[in-house]
Amino acid sequence: MTEARVHGTFDDRFAGVGAALDEQLAAGEELGASIVVDIDGQTVVDIWGGHCDSDRTTEWTSDTITNVWSTTKTITNLAALMLVDRGELDVFAPVADYWPQFAANGKEGVEVRHLMSHTSGVSGWEQPFTVEDLFDWQKSTELLAAQSLWWEPGKASGYHAQNMGHLVGEVIRRVTGKHLKEFVATEIAGPLGADFQIGAREADWPRIADVVPPPPLPIDLSVLPEDNLMRKTLGSPPLEATVANTAPWRNADMGAFNGHGNARSVARIMSAISLGGAVDGVRLLTPKTIDLIFEEQSNGADLVLGIPLRFGIGYGLPQLDTVPYIPDDRICFWGGWGGSMIIMDLDRRMTVSYMMNKMGPGLVGSPRSEAYLRAVYEAVG
Repeated sequence: MTEARVHGTFDDRFAGVGAALDEQLAAGEELGASIVVDIDGQTVVDIWGGHCDSDRTTEWTSDTITNVWSTTKTITNLAALMLVDRGELDVFAPVADYWPQFAANGKEGVEVRHLMSHTSGVSGWEQPFTVEDLFDWQKSTELLAAQSLWWEPGKASGYHAQNMGHLVGEVIRRVTGKHLKEFVATEIAGPLGADFQIGAREADWPRIADVVPPPPLPIDLSVLPEDNLMRKTLGSPPLEATVANTAPWRNADMGAFNGHGNARSVARIMSAISLGGAVDGVRLLTPKTIDLIFEEQSNGADLVLGIPLRFGIGYGLPQLDTVPYIPDDRICFWGGWGGSMIIMDLDRRMTVSYMMNKMGPGLVGSPRSEAYLRAVYEAVG
């Protein structure tokens, strides 16, 4: 392995993980990335390498951060579960108990768990809706409260790709009086000393690795029928990945996909689940609340993405047809557009985190995330 390509440390048994990152960087498949593995509260892999920019002029360093896309959802739902743990939120209660306006147009039966498991029937915004509207919290949440259901809540998942952060975040705001980005900063990242934020402070922009867009989706949304749920959800608004590199995106509060961090900070936060609720004495959850995650809410073809997915409350659960490299154990996970991944393996008390800037193909995971995860599980047996 070439030292110039991979930096950091790993236990000897995880040499295959370092070799996998080196191979992907050498092949040009990876531009810049970081990988962390935590087992039983000990960091056994903390590596990074590559570059922050396509011209390869700025090296990815130990404190480089990037937009992690839908990996953000895992922290948004952690915030909601923390309120459950405190007795301030009931995932089986109607959303309208906390956000009365949401009951409009037949949504009085939508429960908080439906928002967190992509089964609410409200997977996106009705047209017209623009990228600029995404950044306007009041307008975007008022529109969600006013619109009708697209399918019966709880019957199936339909990935809430762009609006989950607005839905769950507004519930959090109604309960706590804090916007999501403030809650994450003061209740999660701050206490844990984790280098993660919803959006990004301008002072941190110089150390952000801009995202590099993935290949085009294998399907053109515009050729789908107007009532097709993939088109309605992913096309409202149509999103170019490079928008994540702009000031309005970084200034916004979007718990579905504008979190900024790296493998170390995401692992630090999400290891709370793998370790029974506490990290270095900072308790975020109790085991009873963690058990809620594993109450299956859906299992089958997702109405938006069209692939088999299995959701608990707040997280994906192993689904061997779609993610065969994630064992069918007591594991919860999710990732971001382009391939970032965060895995919480409770049986092994292990957290695996992979964040990168060059986005790969695929709707869940990527060939690169698969390579790293297979190397991790080969090491742990």
